[in-house]
Amino acid sequence: MASCHSITKIEGELSGDPLDLKMFESTDWELNEPGEEDTTKFDVMAPTVVHPKQPDVVKSTHYESFQYTPFEVGIVRQFTFSSNLQRMSIIARTLGEDHFSLYVKGSPEMIASLCLSNTVPVDFHEVLLRYTQHGYRVIALAWKMLPKMNYVKTQRVTRDQVENELEFLGLLVMENRLKPETAPVIRQLNQADIRTIMVTGDNMLTALSVARDCEMIGGNEKVILVDGYNPTNSAPATIKWMYADNTKIEPVAEMYTEVDSLDSSNTLIKIDEDNQKFHFALTGKSWAVIKQYFPDILPKLAVRGAVFARMSPEQKAQLVEVLQELGYYVGMCGDGANDCGALKTAHAGISLSEAEASVASPFTSKQPNIECVPTVIRSGRATLTTTFGIFKYMACYSLIQFTSVLILYWIQANLTDFGFLYIDLVVVVTLSITFSRTDAFDKLTRQQVPASLMSAQPILSLMLQTAIQVVFQVGAFLYIQTEPWFEAFVPNEEDDYASYEFATIFCISLFQYISLAVVFSKGHPFRKTIFSNRLFLGNIIIVVALSAWITIYPLPFMVDLLELRMPPYILFRVLIVIAGGINFLLSIITESFVLDGYIRKRIGEATENCIATKQYQYMVVEKEMVDDSEWPPVDQLTSDLTNLLRNESSGTANAAFTLTSDHGNRASSSDSKLQQGSIPETDADVNAFAVSPSSQPSFPTENLESSPVLKRVSLNDAHVHLDQSGFPAPSGEPPYTIADDLTLMEESLGFPEPRSPEPLLPGGDNIFEMQTSHEMTAL
Repeated sequence: MASCHSITKIEGELSGDPLDLKMFESTDWELNEPGEEDTTKFDVMAPTVVHPKQPDVVKSTHYESFQYTPFEVGIVRQFTFSSNLQRMSIIARTLGEDHFSLYVKGSPEMIASLCLSNTVPVDFHEVLLRYTQHGYRVIALAWKMLPKMNYVKTQRVTRDQVENELEFLGLLVMENRLKPETAPVIRQLNQADIRTIMVTGDNMLTALSVARDCEMIGGNEKVILVDGYNPTNSAPATIKWMYADNTKIEPVAEMYTEVDSLDSSNTLIKIDEDNQKFHFALTGKSWAVIKQYFPDILPKLAVRGAVFARMSPEQKAQLVEVLQELGYYVGMCGDGANDCGALKTAHAGISLSEAEASVASPFTSKQPNIECVPTVIRSGRATLTTTFGIFKYMACYSLIQFTSVLILYWIQANLTDFGFLYIDLVVVVTLSITFSRTDAFDKLTRQQVPASLMSAQPILSLMLQTAIQVVFQVGAFLYIQTEPWFEAFVPNEEDDYASYEFATIFCISLFQYISLAVVFSKGHPFRKTIFSNRLFLGNIIIVVALSAWITIYPLPFMVDLLELRMPPYILFRVLIVIAGGINFLLSIITESFVLDGYIRKRIGEATENCIATKQYQYMVVEKEMVDDSEWPPVDQLTSDLTNLLRNESSGTANAAFTLTSDHGNRASSSDSKLQQGSIPETDADVNAFAVSPSSQPSFPTENLESSPVLKRVSLNDAHVHLDQSGFPAPSGEPPYTIADDLTLMEESLGFPEPRSPEPLLPGGDNIFEMQTSHEMTAL
């Protein structure tokens, strides 16, 4: 716990995986990294040293001149965590000892497969089952002495040469509580009809427990484990389906690659007469088998799958691709290098850390939890709504101006230069800039934003709004000609366009530009109201006031600058303003109540009933499963979950898995789960425990402090020494460090024959336990 990690110091602060940090802090040890002078002092690479905060000494077994040496452990080689190997290890040497040691930690299944069989307790799987079923994060620890290895060999040896024939030490059990943000976020996504899927490298039973705790799986919803087996000489590849609700689970009849192999005598029943809602859960090993031998089942597993455990980085990316092929829009959360492939493949990748994952994902959260997922979705929907609104506004602005020019061309006139500039710079540009400042709506809704600009609703909106503006411009142009004081425009060579027609068309078009900006700036359900956008609201007030001023009572310099010939009567000018108001009301009613109400509903029904595209493939798969009540086939047999763990363990050596940081968040969004390194992300609520595999814990344990089985790893007295009182270093001797010992060792490039190692604990119990008594702390 003090040495097998990837922690380093950056500017004097410990940095690394959050759970590595928690584990190391619980030991009450210190980590010292060598400086440049330490490396050059002895012409060798000085190791990272860990030692108890309380000074301690240990009896030397190698050098007679130093009977007692400071208790320090030097980390001389590190084999980093690999998701494919499911473990990490380090080679270390305790100061004064005559041999190096290998310390390994990783998934229980993998570590158990690498250990000597006589060191693994017979009840290993039963104890592991008890902890994983209750959502605890379990890591196995192992050790091995390297008696015939010197420093040079430690730097050249490969991990395959040393990570074998290990001695099993025990299980490190961590209670990683749900963050307070997790369950509300999952609930919010479910209410918005957004699927949430957990994809993790952790143990299946732990993942299932976490999925229920965070409400990713409902309390009354069934979970069916899908367990795939590779073909053997005597049997084809098979799939077993079994319920995962109890310790004794009900398996479902097997599915074979050979149809004739299915025993027709199995009694088939429905999954659940009362509740047809069920979810699938499977491991990376089963995913690989199904992908190779049963590819036609993958769409069904993707549509109803809720938990994907022990998944490798490649398999995570494969799952995202399958979901995309079914028509889903996939968002992926991740915080480690293991997630980079899936983050890059997903439509929206969210990194929960600033490590490797942030390079592969377009979004990086400042907070290491999934609270950012609804924010990204809400912001994405608001952005798309804003984009569509701006697109329609700019299109209508061009069409309105085009209509004005065509009408004036009819009488051989045109908009003046400053008329164009005022419309473009003062009205349209300012409104376009402040238009997009409206924030996203506070809550997610089930309503979906249009996914395409070329869909029926945006095009119909554009056409109807343009028609309304054309009608009002043409009506104003015709109405002014009926006034008794009206004088028609006379074309001239000086391009003097001042006329009643130009003034009328120009003034009413000003209100149309403003009206459309308000109409297309939609609020609920994707954006807040325009009243929350103070810049936009202030901009509207200013341009409305300017337009009314120019229309009703312009100053002489305005008239000269814009080349206007204003109607002689104020009443007519007020009628233009009133017409602009009526234009606005008609446009807002058409957009809000007709297009977003009745028309949208009808378009949605027509699209669902008549348009069958790849986007709805997942709906087809879902309908097939609902209609087929006898799939998957269920029988009345029972099977022990312990066998599932054994099967998972037996396939570990040939399978590619990953350990991921699920339980700091205990969830993933649509989308999925987040991973980093060998142990998961955490928060201040994490508790680390050392547990004997041979213990028989009883659950639930509401107070872990008082549990007779779980011992909190505080290690306040964690000075591992072989003497009862801890002798001080002999007076008069120079300070003795691990670097000195390492240099003296290198001079001989070898070791004396090692002495017989003492048993790990009295009685030879191969467990990992921290004895906090005064006399001894032993591994």
